Amino acid sequence: MWDWSKNQIEIIFLRHGMTIENEQHRYLGNTDTSLSRNGICKLQALQKNGTYPKTDILFCSPMKRCTETAEILYPNHTPIYIPEWREMDFGEFEGKNYIELQKNPNYQAWIDSNGTLPFPGGESREAFIKRCEQGFYRMLIGIKGRLQKMDEKQPASKITAGAVVHGGTIMAILSSFYGGDYFDHQVKNGDGYRCLLSGTRKQPKLQGVENIMGESERVIP
Repeated sequence: MWDWSKNQIEIIFLRHGMTIENEQHRYLGNTDTSLSRNGICKLQALQKNGTYPKTDILFCSPMKRCTETAEILYPNHTPIYIPEWREMDFGEFEGKNYIELQKNPNYQAWIDSNGTLPFPGGESREAFIKRCEQGFYRMLIGIKGRLQKMDEKQPASKITAGAVVHGGTIMAILSSFYGGDYFDHQVKNGDGYRCLLSGTRKQPKLQGVENIMGESERVIP
């Protein structure tokens, strides 16, 4: 059985940069939009300052806002795309903000459920988390392949894997493989978490999760 604890594997989960819809606080899910000019400039400044950790292998959602972010932050990498990591489908809420939805009874019902109801015409949180988990296992296959190539040259393997994804993807993965509530792991555009991979092939775990911008380590009961 493959034991991740025998290797030193760090994973960096990064949320894509800002889009126009993010700036306007709109629900942005399956709309394949690009980064805003403001979002690009902020990422470029942070990248220039050395904010983002270097990676040995890079994974990415196939949506434009993630691929563009990956190109800015890691121009020398060719990402491995994880299709299961596309953002959640927000259904009839897509592209709208709180002001536009406040009189919508479906939206009020969703708010009252603490976000547990499926999005009308869209996706349920359970279905979204499940496919994000499938993407996580796809990523582990890529990491394992990289480790096997490294092991041909050196007995001890230490690598850093980067993942440029969506805020919802990060929330789904950390709540599944680290712990805590789904909404415990919200993160701003261009920010993210670093963590260590442990556990086995069938039961992988994440530990030592901390914010890349310097916040203290997150401890989930």
